[in-house]
Amino acid sequence: MGKTRRIQQSVFEGRGFEPVLATAVEEAAELYLSDQVPWVVGYSGGKDSTATLEIVWLALQKIGADRAKKPVHVISTDTLVENPIVAAWVGNSLERMRERAEADGLPISSHRLTPKIEDSFWVNLIGRGYPAPRHKFRWCTERLKIDPAHTFISATVDRYGEVILVLGTRKAESAARAQSMTRHEKHRIRDRLSPNASLPNSSIYTPIEDWTNDDVWLFLIDQPNPWGGNNMELFQMYRGASPDGECPLVVDTDTPSCGDSRFGCWVCTLVEKDKSMQAMIQNDEEKSWMAPLLAIRDEIDFRNMPEGGDRHLRDFRRMNGKIQMFHDRTIPGPYTRETRERLLDKILRTERLIRRTGPTIVHDMNLIQMEELEEIRRIWIMDKHEIEDRLPTIYKEATGEDYPGMKCFDDATVLGRDELDVLASLCGDSGRLHYQMLRELLAIEQQQHSALRRGGIFKKLERAIERNFYDDEQDAVKWAQARNQIQRHESPGLRP
Repeated sequence: MGKTRRIQQSVFEGRGFEPVLATAVEEAAELYLSDQVPWVVGYSGGKDSTATLEIVWLALQKIGADRAKKPVHVISTDTLVENPIVAAWVGNSLERMRERAEADGLPISSHRLTPKIEDSFWVNLIGRGYPAPRHKFRWCTERLKIDPAHTFISATVDRYGEVILVLGTRKAESAARAQSMTRHEKHRIRDRLSPNASLPNSSIYTPIEDWTNDDVWLFLIDQPNPWGGNNMELFQMYRGASPDGECPLVVDTDTPSCGDSRFGCWVCTLVEKDKSMQAMIQNDEEKSWMAPLLAIRDEIDFRNMPEGGDRHLRDFRRMNGKIQMFHDRTIPGPYTRETRERLLDKILRTERLIRRTGPTIVHDMNLIQMEELEEIRRIWIMDKHEIEDRLPTIYKEATGEDYPGMKCFDDATVLGRDELDVLASLCGDSGRLHYQMLRELLAIEQQQHSALRRGGIFKKLERAIERNFYDDEQDAVKWAQARNQIQRHESPGLRP
């Protein structure tokens, strides 16, 4: 049975565009003046957040710079892996807002938020070896998007005691969103303000909650952008991200809406395909430089791999070194060292290719930040004890340039590259895990030797041996099965 389309009536129908807009602006102005609670406006650069911010901006213009004194913070979260076209659009928009607000004397400030370096996508994927996100292991959203916004909002609450979040969420986005918004409406403590369960001392204001996709586009196209942006460029960007290259205003239930375009992280594997980036490349030859990005995204998507998914790219041990079984197979853990190094090489080579062959606007593009490279290098050496320190070599081979990182890890490497090569050759291919154990034992001893306190060294050495004493995965499976059998025998109440 096919999906049914939810039909919603336009807010402009019967009342007209100007009266509805005037009411929305008046409502925002009255709410703004009703207290001293600062506002935080979520801005993604998309149509809904743009329309919402325009209403807020028009409200402040209506109030006037002499009376509009309460701060309005416009926040936009850059995950560092955003669609490059959208990221550039948002960056330019934030700068325009900053300049226009200052010129007009309005209390609006714009903020580009980014995740902590240790929480970034590449640090987790390439550094720690987290497998590409999937619905059963969705490690990215909170780290990349939610935490930076929550940190900013919490800091604002700490300073002012309370905050009002202004969001562009709409009931017409989906049936689930409509149900959620309707449920929160029942708990409103003030007119148009809903409680925010996830952040204490914050309320949510959604000025376009009853608008349809077409209402939003009609408003954006008809109403000049108050900070000097070009809403027609936004419309064209959405149209370019639609598979058929069209972005019509909906006039009946059979007409496809441009509102279905979705922009997000170009590495996102939570969806089967990045349809917006595919459409951009398909519809505009000048955006063909993004094709290598799409290739990387498809390469890490476990759906595109042979039966068994990406387990061939991952260690048979979990992140903590433990062996976990599901029936007669191990549950795979993080990416192997070889996988992580190959992905890093691919990213650096792609970055160099895009800079060399892409348009002028991407000649300085960073697919991965230097701070991320430094943190990845630290994790490999200090946490994973990969004291070969391969990252500078990979960087030089991929870019043709010397690695410009500043950190030094001499204290963590008891053996040089040549000595480690000799040790690896002595262990041979069949002794790969034994080599890892020896390398880790040496690294732990060296790290503890330079530490102020040597407490816990024996526990660390014991764990290193437990992680690596197997001959291979088959040996680990036999050991885990024997362990499980012993546990069942010792606990007769447990079912096999």
